Amino acid sequence: MRIKDGLDRSGSTAARRDQIVAATIAVLAERGFAATSYDAICAAAGLSSKRLISYHFKTKDELLAEVLHRVTADAAELMRPAIEAADGPAAKLAAYIRSNVDFIATRPDHVRAVQQIAFGSTDVPSEESDGAVSRLVTLFDEGRRTGVFRAFDSLLMAITLRAAIDAVAGRVIAGADPALCAQELVETFDRATRS
Repeated sequence: MRIKDGLDRSGSTAARRDQIVAATIAVLAERGFAATSYDAICAAAGLSSKRLISYHFKTKDELLAEVLHRVTADAAELMRPAIEAADGPAAKLAAYIRSNVDFIATRPDHVRAVQQIAFGSTDVPSEESDGAVSRLVTLFDEGRRTGVFRAFDSLLMAITLRAAIDAVAGRVIAGADPALCAQELVETFDRATRS
């Protein structure tokens, strides 16, 4: 599980931070939250000292917040083209669901790491999750405003969709067909939202 990236000891700050975050994701995914220690991260990253982690991240919570931010950014990078290419709120909703499930299927370690943080930490930073819900609320509001979607509570629907995707994540990681899971969610939320 060692993360190697060809850095020498004088590697750049950004590259070193990336190395530490990648190792943290790998350790969280493989060992779980409780076993994600600085020692384990050092071993996975091939670092000589825990001080290298402390130099780049003041606290473990700061490191975990960066993991959440990085996973969210990676997901957005994969999802954005599909969502932007879709025309109209219903198509954007379907693209959001399909591309999110695709991210889960292609980056299971990222998803496991986030799950471990969510279930193991008492101080989970919520900005990334709040941002995802906020973007869905905007999409649902647009669909309702244009008459594509029926009247409903956009915040409740956004939270429900995020919960459904989180539930599907476990199935996909366990080996369920991601395309089938995505299609079931698309159909479910099409029926739940259409006018």
